[in-house]
Amino acid sequence: MKSAYELAMERLAKSEPTTAPLTAEKKARLAEIQRVYQGKLAEREIFLQQQLNAALADQKFDEVDKIRKQAAGEKARLEEEREEEKERVRRTK
Repeated sequence: MKSAYELAMERLAKSEPTTAPLTAEKKARLAEIQRVYQGKLAEREIFLQQQLNAALADQKFDEVDKIRKQAAGEKARLEEEREEEKERVRRTK
């Protein structure tokens, strides 16, 4: 008799389409996407860190909170965009 876990894993395997192995071209494209988004993340992090330092120096603590929230939001957005882009590459034939 199979456990609930084993049954769930079988259903999952049946429901997910099998993906083809990645070609060298796709691997290169995925690496390029990773590099581009690492650059974008670093750029935003540096810019927002400068704003954060200026706000801290001026003791504008409400602005500090806004900048921190903005940094977290932008990081999450860029990471999501990166994963969507990578997924598009993986799905193409």
